[in-house]
Amino acid sequence: MPQPIRIKDHEKDARLVRGRVVFGAIAVVLLICVLIARLYFLQVIQYEYHSTLSENNRVHVQPIPPTRGLIFDRNGVVVADNRPSFSLSMTRERSGDWQQVLDVIVEVLALTPEDRVIFEKRMRQGRRPFEPVPILFELTEEQIARIAVNQFRLPGVEVVAQLVRHYPQGAHFAHSVGYMGRINEKELKSLDPVNYSGTHHIGKTGIERFYEPELHGQVGYEEVETNARGRVLRVLKRTDPIPGKDIVLSLDIKLQEAAEAALGGRRGAVVALDPKTGEVLAMVSAPSFDPNLFVTGIGFKAYAELRDSIDRPLFNRVLRGLYPPGSTIKPAVAIAGLDAGVVTASSRVYDPGYYQLPNYDHKYRNWNRTGDGYVDLDTAIMRSNDTYFYDLAHKLGIDRLSAYMGKFGIGQKVSLDMFEESPGLMPTREWKRATRRQAWYPGETLILGIGQGYMQSTPLQLAQATALVANKGIWNRPHLAKTVEGERPKDENPMPDIVLRDPSDWTRVNHGMQQVMHGARGTARKAAIGVQYRIAGKSGTAQVVAIKQGEKYDRSKVQERHRDHALFVGFAPADNPKIVVSVMVENGESGSGVAAPVVRQIMDAWLLDQDGRLKAEYASPISAEATAREE
Repeated sequence: MPQPIRIKDHEKDARLVRGRVVFGAIAVVLLICVLIARLYFLQVIQYEYHSTLSENNRVHVQPIPPTRGLIFDRNGVVVADNRPSFSLSMTRERSGDWQQVLDVIVEVLALTPEDRVIFEKRMRQGRRPFEPVPILFELTEEQIARIAVNQFRLPGVEVVAQLVRHYPQGAHFAHSVGYMGRINEKELKSLDPVNYSGTHHIGKTGIERFYEPELHGQVGYEEVETNARGRVLRVLKRTDPIPGKDIVLSLDIKLQEAAEAALGGRRGAVVALDPKTGEVLAMVSAPSFDPNLFVTGIGFKAYAELRDSIDRPLFNRVLRGLYPPGSTIKPAVAIAGLDAGVVTASSRVYDPGYYQLPNYDHKYRNWNRTGDGYVDLDTAIMRSNDTYFYDLAHKLGIDRLSAYMGKFGIGQKVSLDMFEESPGLMPTREWKRATRRQAWYPGETLILGIGQGYMQSTPLQLAQATALVANKGIWNRPHLAKTVEGERPKDENPMPDIVLRDPSDWTRVNHGMQQVMHGARGTARKAAIGVQYRIAGKSGTAQVVAIKQGEKYDRSKVQERHRDHALFVGFAPADNPKIVVSVMVENGESGSGVAAPVVRQIMDAWLLDQDGRLKAEYASPISAEATAREE
C-alpha cells in the first residue's frame, strides 16, 4: 500500500534556521569576546612580560672574549702570541637534531669518521646553555666556502674568526712556558662563569697555567639585534674586553739554545739561575715536544706517541724529575758541618778507601778504592772524597743534617711561579717511622752525607742550593717571570736567609769548589782547560741501580738506562757569581766527564762575547799566581 506524501512545513524550517543563526551568532559573539579578553590580557595586563620576552628574542647579549696576553723572553723575543684563525662553531640548542647536522658537516667537508667521533665528543663536553662550541679549527678557504654554500643545511653552525694561541719557538720553551688546551668539565666547574664566557681554552701547564688570571684578562659584552634565524642584524651596545697582561720572562732564548746544544741530544735537564735575583736564565728538559699540538686538540695517535715514548718528552725533568743528588750536595753538607762545629777547615780524616762505623764490619766505599790518605775539607771537596763526608754525616747525625738541608731547600718547593714543581724528599726519623714503620739506622745517615739513600731532589732544587752557596746564604726564590705588565713578581712567603756563626765558612766552601775545577787534583779540571774566568763547581753521580757490597761498577754489564746519572752544579765567576748552572744527564755515568763540560759550555755562552772574549762586566781572570799556588 503506497505511503502518504508528507507536506513540507516551511514555517517550522524557518524557525529552525532562525534558531541556528541566533545560536551561531551568540557563539561567534562569545568567541569574539573571549578573543578580545585574551588580547586585552596579553597586550595590556601582561604587556611588560611579553615585551621583555620579545626584546630578549630580538636582542642578545654576546660575550667578547679578551685577547690573551703575550709572553716574551728577556730580550723581547716573542715566545707565545695569538694567531688569527677561522673555526667552525655549533650551538646545540639551535641545531635541532645536532647529530644529523654533524653528519652533514662531515659530508660537506669530506672528513673522516674519526673526525665525526671527535666532533661528537666535543659537543657532549660540559658547557653553558646556548654557548657555541668550536668543533673544527683552522678552516681553509675552501672549507669556509663549502660551509657558506650549504649554510641552509646547517642550522646553528657558523664560521667564527678568533685568535688562537701560537708558540713560534716550538719545543724550546715547552716545559717552562707550557701550553694551552680546551677547557674540560672539571675546569669548567671551578672557573668564573662570567669572565670565561666565550672562552674555550685555558693554560694547562707552565707559565700559561700559573699566570692564567693575569694572561686571560676581563671579558667584554655586546648587545646585538638578531632576526628569527639568529643572524645578527646590528650591534646596539658594546663593552670592550680588557686584554690580558703581557709577561716578560727571565729566560734568554740564546742561552736556552746553547743549553740544548750542550746536552747534544741526550736525555737530561739544565737550569741556569742568576743568584742575585733568582731569575731563571735557561730551563731545559730534554727531550721536549711541540706545544702547538695541544692548543686546538691533539690527535689520539700523536698523543699516544708522546705519552708512550720511552724517552718521556712530556715529563718535566727540571721540576718533577726526582734524583739522588749525589756528591753535588757535599758543599751544603760541608757548610752544615762547619756551622754545627763538628769539623773545622783544618780537620782531617784518614781515608784508606772506605769508612767503617765503630763496632760494624760493613765498609762504606769511597769512589777512589785506593783512598786519598789524610783529607781536610778543601781536599775533600776537590776530590769529592766520600770517606770524609761519611764521617762528617756521622758526626752531624740525621736530625741536624736534615735540618740544615731543609735550609738549603732540599725536600721542599723552592720556586716562586712554577706550578708543577715537586718538593722532593729529605728523609727524617719521623718520615721513616711513618712511611716504613722502621727505626732510623746510622748507616742511612752516612749515605745521605754523599747524596744517596732516600734523599731525592730536582735539578731546580740543586741549582737553588748551589745559588745559596754562591750568594752566601741569601735566599732568592727561582722564578720565570721577570715582569708581569711591567711589575716584578713578589715573594709573599720569603725563605729565611741562612745565617752562619762564622760567615767566612762560605768562602772556605767556595774555595773548595774552585779547586774542583782549577786544582791540580780537581775531579773536573779537564772541563776548565782554557777557561777565562774562575768557576766553582761540584760533580756528582747518582746510582740508578744498587751495587752489592764488594762489587765494582761495570758499565758493560749494565743496561744503558740503568747506568748512573751524571750531575754537575757550579757558578761563575767564583768571586762575583753571575750565573749558577745545574745539569743532570740521565745515564751519563760521569758527572765530571759528561755533565761538567755541559756546564762549561753554558757558562761560556753567558759570560763570553761573540768574539769569545770575557765580557768586561764579568772580568775576573785566573791569575798565574793563583794557578801556581794551587798546583
